Amino acid sequence: MNAPSSTPIDAAGATPVMAQYFEAKARQPDALVFFRMGDFYELFFDDAIKAAAALGISQTFRGNHNGQPIPMAGVPVHAAEAYLAKLIRTGFKVAVCEQMEDPAEARKRGSKSIVRRDVVRIITPGTLTEDSLLDSRGANRLAAVALRAGQAAVASVELSTGAVESLLLAPSGLAAALAALSPSEILVPDRLFADEHIAAALKLAGGLVQPMAQALAEPSASEARVKRLYGVETLDGFGGLAGAEISALGLIAAHLEVTQAGRLPALSPPRRAGEADVMAIDPATRTSLEIDRTTGGQREGSLLGAIDRTITAPGSRLLAERLARPLLDPARIEARLDAVQWFLERRQLREDVRDQLRRAGDMARALSRLALGRGGPRDLGCLRDGLKVGETLAGLAAGDGLGGPPAEIEAALVAISPSNSVDLSSLLAGLEAGLGPDLPAQARDGGFVAEGIRPELDQARSLRDDSRRVIAGLETRLATDSGVPLKIRHNAVLGYFVETTANKADPLFQPPHNATFIHRQTLANQVRFTTVELADLDARIAQAGERALAIEVQTFEAWRDQAAALAEPLRAAAAGLAALDVACALAEWAEDAGACRPVVDKSLCFDAKAARHPVVEAAVKRQGDPFTPNDCCLDGSGERGARLSIVTGPNMAGKSTFLRQNALLAVLAQSGSYVPAEALTLGVVDRLFSRVGAGDDLARGRSTFMAEMVETAAILTQATPRSFVILDEIGRGTATWDGLAIAWACAEALHDTNRSRALFATHYHELATLEDRMAHVSNLSLRAKEWNGDLVFLHECGPGPADRSYGVQVAKLAGVPPAVVVRAREVLERLETESHSPARLEGLPLFEMAAPTPVQKWGPSPAEEALKALDPDGMSPREALEALYRLKGLT
Repeated sequence: MNAPSSTPIDAAGATPVMAQYFEAKARQPDALVFFRMGDFYELFFDDAIKAAAALGISQTFRGNHNGQPIPMAGVPVHAAEAYLAKLIRTGFKVAVCEQMEDPAEARKRGSKSIVRRDVVRIITPGTLTEDSLLDSRGANRLAAVALRAGQAAVASVELSTGAVESLLLAPSGLAAALAALSPSEILVPDRLFADEHIAAALKLAGGLVQPMAQALAEPSASEARVKRLYGVETLDGFGGLAGAEISALGLIAAHLEVTQAGRLPALSPPRRAGEADVMAIDPATRTSLEIDRTTGGQREGSLLGAIDRTITAPGSRLLAERLARPLLDPARIEARLDAVQWFLERRQLREDVRDQLRRAGDMARALSRLALGRGGPRDLGCLRDGLKVGETLAGLAAGDGLGGPPAEIEAALVAISPSNSVDLSSLLAGLEAGLGPDLPAQARDGGFVAEGIRPELDQARSLRDDSRRVIAGLETRLATDSGVPLKIRHNAVLGYFVETTANKADPLFQPPHNATFIHRQTLANQVRFTTVELADLDARIAQAGERALAIEVQTFEAWRDQAAALAEPLRAAAAGLAALDVACALAEWAEDAGACRPVVDKSLCFDAKAARHPVVEAAVKRQGDPFTPNDCCLDGSGERGARLSIVTGPNMAGKSTFLRQNALLAVLAQSGSYVPAEALTLGVVDRLFSRVGAGDDLARGRSTFMAEMVETAAILTQATPRSFVILDEIGRGTATWDGLAIAWACAEALHDTNRSRALFATHYHELATLEDRMAHVSNLSLRAKEWNGDLVFLHECGPGPADRSYGVQVAKLAGVPPAVVVRAREVLERLETESHSPARLEGLPLFEMAAPTPVQKWGPSPAEEALKALDPDGMSPREALEALYRLKGLT
């Protein structure tokens, strides 16, 4: 993070205004201070230098402090959000120091009094709520990690919607859990950085890592903060949170108390989850499969980008969340599939629902802004529109006449219908009648309350508007009576005044006009006057305008408080609209893509018929080309065939596409989506692993081959019989014999030890002999043919090994100079005829079937793992004694 310098500045001898600034800066030394001065946010000293460089704005100087000029930079208040967005993306924290009173109020205390200012908010990547600072179709999560008594916990909050989640897991699962959340900011007790595995998981998660004092994660203090956050006396109602979960939630509560300057957001109770609830996908696999982002970071070209047909931003976020964390419970998966099928069978209803959803806004984010005091009339309008859409959709579904909806749709319809709640109906009725047609962003702008709602408001508006017409009549009369061309103008300092040009002003200083016109100000080209009548009108207009605005603000606050009191049903309605959007969108995509409903059960089967890669198929269709579908059958039980398939074939024949498409079928099916295939039977996958493609990790000192081996090691130490593994070109980053040996050993381990369903793509054709040596191995190959000296890729996958790699032909297709291609053919022919060719495996001691040896267990012993996971500083004496007995039982 590009944090400002924390070097303190000597505040001695500072002016009153700069003393205010120094006080704010001392409270937030690691943040840029946006110091409000009139219509600008000003930055001083190092903050100004850093902000000017980051924003590309001018850096000037203002006055002196201790004999040195003060660096200064500023941004207009009305355009501040654009500058804030850039600073946050660059990695800065920003403390907003606002004017807490009107300058006129300050002047009442004396001529030398200064406007009172205070820090009202600290903006960090995980605490954004404004639409202009957020990706409307992406989540923005603040996460916290804690470790206690051998258990890890990840808590997260989406402040812009109020959603909170708590996940209890083993420390080894941190990387996958954080990768699924993709948080913008992660809070971590500073002591945990000493654990290299946790540090590595944090680095892979992305987002800003924010160190927190270890004391903030202590159980008793954390519990007190969480109670304060939710306004409860006990946490028992949250389902018996574990110590690590309370610590993680306590870190979030501490961060929110500071960044929100004491204003507590309206949050949902923590939704608890566990490792057994969702498919584990480690960061490398998630990146390799490009589930929600491509390797280049774009949404376009990812699985999410290919299937997303949602209408609303909340729907898009929900779809992304489902793809990021596929379910493990077949019953919950079937419930989601029922919802998709229901809309798939009702095209007209689906079109009507989607048409209505276009009128719904982002209710959850609007509600969060209102609760935090950052919302305005437009957010109230968003709640009104969302509730109205919910009312309409409930009526549409009720009139369908084709049978009752499935459970997930029924629950959504109940949640979105205001008629099911007297309070929601009352709120909707009030907002429909009370909000005017033109809604400003902020309540202070006024003009948003409809006529006839508040009689006293109508009276104040009438007086204000009539007085303005009187001002226009007075201007005409004064000009006529004096014979001087003049205008009545207004500014914040003088109020209303009469203005004329300097060369026309003399008659107004002479009798009889000087009895009417009272001189106020002389400028270079204008002279300004007032009159007794104008001053009286000015006071009446100001009072009427202020009165009208005060009534509107009061009305807004009443609606805001009413909405905040209904936070839970409003969030439920927002979630219901998002669920309907996702079900309709997946039905829309299933119809467009010709997808089928998968059968998901608890077997160890993976049987795909005529499956296709959803992203690649969409790309080739845009080019007018067909996509060649392929079958894939794996069975972890070994009853219906192989559980490990060796996939061979030439480069560019489609091996990587074939591997990835089958992995993505599992992601889609367990997310509750139809899949691009004629049929799919899937036994639930608990962990998904992908080792595809080559890349180094120079920042961590890892070559391409080292990075490959690290990922392969993770697979071999974590994959279970229920896992699904795709491996591509293991061992290709080293010498031929080394690589072949590694690939052979890995294949054996997957088959004998992990017993996972796996696709193993390789150019080592020697591995094809494993089909004859092992009971549950099969060979598959991607077909290609030579035709008139050219290579034609068929993209068809069939049984049996490939006859050759066609590497030289691919080199020719790539444009390698003809002379090099010819020479390569000569060398290849010579290698293939010599007796020491690597192709000759038979009789080599390395690959002879050896006597069975005890299966080696990778990694430390259970006792070592348990000991490493202990947190002595966070344990009570009783917990320490119990841990000691557990360790003894593991030895």
